[in-house]
Amino acid sequence: MASLSQRAMSGAAPKEHRIDVSEESYLEGLNEAQREAVLTTEGPVLMLAGAGTGKTKALTTRIAHILASQRAKPWEILAVTFTNKAAREMKERIGKLVGGELEGLRWTGTFHSVAANILRRHAEIVGLKPSFTIIDTDDQIRLCKQVIEAAGLDEKRWTGRGLAAVIDGWKNKGQTPSDLPPHEADLFADGKGIALYREYQERLMTLNAADFGDLLVHNISIFRREPEVQAEYHRRFRYMLVDEYQDTNVAQYLWLRLLAKGGDGEVPNLCVVGDDDQSIYGWRGAEVENILRFEKDFPGAKVIRLEQNYRSTAPILAAASAVIDNNQGRLGKTLFTDQDGGELIKLRGVWDGEEEARTIAEDIEAEQMKGRSLSHMAILVRASFQMRAFEERFNTNGIPYQVVGGPRFYEREETRDALAYLRLVRNVADDLSFSRIINKPRRGFGDKTLTQLSVIARQNGMSLAAAGQLMLETNELKGKAKTAMMAFLASLERWREEAEKTAPAPLAEMVLEESGYTDYWKNSKNVSAPSKLENLKELVNAASEFETLEGYLDHVSLVAERTSDSEDGQVWLMTLHAAKGLEFPVVFLPGWEEEIFPSKRSLDESGNAGLEEERRLAYVGITRARESCRISFAANRQVYGRWQNALPSRFVDELPEDQVDVLSEPGLYGVSAKEMPAQSRFADLVLEETSSRYETPGWKRARQHGRKRNADPSIEGTARLVASSAPGDETFCKGERVSHKKFGLGTVMRSEGNKLEVEFDEVGNKKVIASFLSAA
Repeated sequence: MASLSQRAMSGAAPKEHRIDVSEESYLEGLNEAQREAVLTTEGPVLMLAGAGTGKTKALTTRIAHILASQRAKPWEILAVTFTNKAAREMKERIGKLVGGELEGLRWTGTFHSVAANILRRHAEIVGLKPSFTIIDTDDQIRLCKQVIEAAGLDEKRWTGRGLAAVIDGWKNKGQTPSDLPPHEADLFADGKGIALYREYQERLMTLNAADFGDLLVHNISIFRREPEVQAEYHRRFRYMLVDEYQDTNVAQYLWLRLLAKGGDGEVPNLCVVGDDDQSIYGWRGAEVENILRFEKDFPGAKVIRLEQNYRSTAPILAAASAVIDNNQGRLGKTLFTDQDGGELIKLRGVWDGEEEARTIAEDIEAEQMKGRSLSHMAILVRASFQMRAFEERFNTNGIPYQVVGGPRFYEREETRDALAYLRLVRNVADDLSFSRIINKPRRGFGDKTLTQLSVIARQNGMSLAAAGQLMLETNELKGKAKTAMMAFLASLERWREEAEKTAPAPLAEMVLEESGYTDYWKNSKNVSAPSKLENLKELVNAASEFETLEGYLDHVSLVAERTSDSEDGQVWLMTLHAAKGLEFPVVFLPGWEEEIFPSKRSLDESGNAGLEEERRLAYVGITRARESCRISFAANRQVYGRWQNALPSRFVDELPEDQVDVLSEPGLYGVSAKEMPAQSRFADLVLEETSSRYETPGWKRARQHGRKRNADPSIEGTARLVASSAPGDETFCKGERVSHKKFGLGTVMRSEGNKLEVEFDEVGNKKVIASFLSAA
C-alpha cells in the first residue's frame, strides 16, 4: 500500500529542464545587498526590502541561482505570493533568467492556490472528497443566509454578509469552531456566532465544498493531525520563498511555520521578502508582527536590508524616511539613491477642499503644458469620499481621469441609492429610482408583491408610486407589505413638501436618515460600510453648494458623464491602499489633516497600532512618487454641509524642513510674521497644534504607548494655522466694517458661516475666518 507521502507526491516528475546560464549573466546588475540576498541560499533569510529597492529582481534571481547551481529541482521549490498576477510575473522573470519556461515550478503560486493543491491530495483527512468545490463570495453569503434563517434569526438585523465577514475573520486567524473561546460568540447574533459558524461548516461538508478561508485552515488541520504528511512536504520543499511577508495573516503564518519547521529539527531554507514599513492591510487581517518576529521564530536568521532605491529622488526618500522613523514597531532601514538633486517636496495649505481640488487641477494642467503625459500623474487619497471634489473639478476642466480600485463617486452603490431617493422626491413618476430603493433598506416587500406592483402599473399606464397607492385603495396589499407601502408613500409625500422650503443638503440628510438608509449602513457588518457612510456625508456636502434640489440633480447628471479617453492618457485617482506597488512620476497627496489622515476611526479603534499603520500609509504614499511629491491640506472642511476647521496632519510636522518647499499663500491664516515662534521650522508656513483636537480615545492610547510628540510641534513661516472657534461663534454681515490684526480695516463682501470674504483697504480681497476679526 502506498504511503501518504507516495500518494501525495504521486505522478511522474516533470522532465528536467537543463539550465545553461553562467553565474555572471544572472548576477549582472545586482548591487551588493541584492547579490548577498541571492547568494545566501542556506538557512532562514529575511530580505527586508524598502520601497523601490528591486526586491522582485532579487527574489527571482535568487530562485534562478538555486536552479542554476543545481541546489534544487524546480518542483522542490515553494514560492508563494499574494496575487495570481505576481505569481505569473515571477515565473516569467525566472524563465527569462534561466533561458526558457520552467514547467516544473508547479509549487509557485498564491497561498490559496498552493493550499488548494495540497488539500486536493489529502481532502479525506478533513472529511472532504478530492472533487470538492471551492465556493465564491456570493455562494458563501447565500449559505450564511440559509444558516441564519434556519436558526430563526432576523436576517435584516443579522445579515448573511455580516456572518460571512465574521467567519472570514476567524479563518484568517486559523480558528475552527472548536478553537474559539466562548466570548468570541458575542461577535455575532447575541452569542450565537460560534454555533452558526459550526452549522456553516457542517453544511459545507454536506455540499463537499470549501470557501477560500478553508483552504488554509484545512491545510493547518491536516498538518497537525498527520505529522507524516507535514514532514513529507517539509522535506519536499528544499527551498521556500515568500513574497510580501508583511501582509500575511495569522492563518498564512501558521501554515508557513508548519511547513518550514517540520518535525526533524532542521534549519529551514526559508527566505521571506517584505517591508515592515509597507504593512498597511491590518483592517483585513494582516499582522505586521509576523515579519517583526521572524528572527525570534527562526533563530540565527540572516537579515539583509535592501536600501538602495531605484525609483525616487533623494528629497522624496528623505521625506519618507523622516516620517516613518517616528514609528516604533519597525526593524529599521534607511532608503538612499545614487541620483543627485531632485525636486523638493511641495507642501501647500489651502482654504478648503474645493480650493485644494482647483489648485491640483491647475498644477496638472501646468504639467501637461510642459509636455508631461496625464498618465504620469496620480492623486492618492486616504478615503474614497475625497475623490468627489477632484472628479467634479476634472469634469469642469475637461481633464480625463481614471478611478482605480472602484467606481467613480457618482457610480458607487451608496451614492446611486441616495440619488435615487432624491430623484424620486423631485419626480414621483421616476420608476427607475422607485424600483431601486423601494426595498432598500428592506421594508417587508416580497418578490411577489413587487412583481404585482409592476403589473398593475403597466396595466393602468401609471407610475409605480401611483400603482402602490392604487393597491392600498383597493386593499390588494396585506400585512407587512401594506404597512410598509403606506409608510413609504407618506414619507415620500412629506419629503416632497420639505423640498419646497428646505435646501438640498439638509433635505438629503433628512431623507437618508428618515428612510433608514443611513442606519442600514451603520448596522451593516460589511467591511466597506464605514467608507460608504463617509461617501454619503460627502454627497450631502456636495448638495450644500446648490440652492435647489433641481440644480443639484442636474449638476450630478452632467458631472457623472464619463470623460472620454485622451491621447495624452488619463490622470490616476485612487486610494493610498490601492496605490501600493504602483509608481508615478508625479504624485499628489491631498487631505493631510487630522481625522482624515491619520483616520480618526483608525485611532479610535486601534490606538497606537492604528496610528503606526496610518504612518505606514503615509510612507507608501510618498514613495509612490518618482520625481515630484506634492502634499496639501485644507484649513476648512465641510461635514454634512457644515464648515469645520481642520487641523493639519501630525505627519506634516514630521516632514524634514530641508526637503520641503512651502507654497502656501502668506497670510492665509491671519497671523503676522512677528508672532512666529523662534523655533519655526519652515520659512513660509506655520502650523500650530491645538491639542484638544487630538483628544480622541485612540489618540490618548497612542500618546500613552507611542512616541512622545514635541510639546510644541510647529512649522513656521509667514502664515499660521490655528483651530478657530466653532462656525457661527462670530457673525458679521455683508457691508459691515471689520478689523484684522494683520490686514487692518476692511469691509465684509460675502459671508458663509465663519468663512468670510473681506475687501481690506490696504491689501485688497482676502478670505479669512470670522474669529480672526473684530468689529471696527
